[in-house]
Amino acid sequence: MLRTLLFLALALSAATAHAQQYPASPVRVIVGFAAGSGPDLQARTLAQQLAADLKQSFFIENRLGANGTIAARAVATAAPDGLTLLFSSSSIAPTPHLYKSLGYDTLTDLRPVATSGILDGMLMLVDAKTPIKSVPEFIAHAKKERVLYGSPGVGNILHLAAEAFSIKAGISMQHVPYKGASEVMTAMLGGSVQVMFVTPPSVLGLVKDGRVRALAFTGTKPFPALPDVPLMKDLVPGYKPMGSWAMFFLPGKTPDAIADRLNLAVRDALKVPAVSAIMQRDGYIPDNRSAAETAAFFRNEVELIGEAVKAAKIEPN
Repeated sequence: MLRTLLFLALALSAATAHAQQYPASPVRVIVGFAAGSGPDLQARTLAQQLAADLKQSFFIENRLGANGTIAARAVATAAPDGLTLLFSSSSIAPTPHLYKSLGYDTLTDLRPVATSGILDGMLMLVDAKTPIKSVPEFIAHAKKERVLYGSPGVGNILHLAAEAFSIKAGISMQHVPYKGASEVMTAMLGGSVQVMFVTPPSVLGLVKDGRVRALAFTGTKPFPALPDVPLMKDLVPGYKPMGSWAMFFLPGKTPDAIADRLNLAVRDALKVPAVSAIMQRDGYIPDNRSAAETAAFFRNEVELIGEAVKAAKIEPN
């Protein structure tokens, strides 16, 4: 018994020492979004601050496609040493409900470690060249004409936001999947699709320049940078506000000590005014959950989004 207790004490001491030295080597942060996108810019901002605080390099690697599952798989199958991180948005939450075989288990092979920010909602956008200027006008148009909408893939959170809108609005829209939100935007500006739902950070410039028109915001309160854009919940009866978030993940078997160390480092980074300003500029509220609270939050989000997938009658493939 004494020998067992001694072994456990030594193991705990070694894990604690390892965490205190973390990271001893450069850290790879895999992002499942295009360079220059909202999540990518947030990841780079946080990586730069983490590098300064932890005295080690944090470098970004963009891996696109399949609703972020390519990036997620790379982390889920990586060594659980804290040197490979995933930075993802809430688009990862639907994936276990959409794919029969991911090559990993979202809830066990990935370890949610720190929520960097919560975004209250998304924007419903149309090309500024269209005569449609409001949600009621859009609904009336969709009841008479065929409407195509784009998203970064079947079951993506932006796809589900559009489906939730169409169900409550009593209209039918045809979905056209793309590899990323930037491709959807290109398609909309080119006339291939008529509408898209998107998180605000990467499109604010286009909205303010008048190239696209924001018909509504899906959050609980107006988006700070676009206070005149109406709320979807005030325009469509029964519509439930839908938002997004950004989060760091580790491989599932990463030790608690490393997860807690990284969580603390991210929370400290978010307190730096320059970092916090970037998050808030994009409409995200910097978060302060512990590693355990982050894991519980993620599990709940996966469960809730599963209900939305069922409501949209999306079959896993």
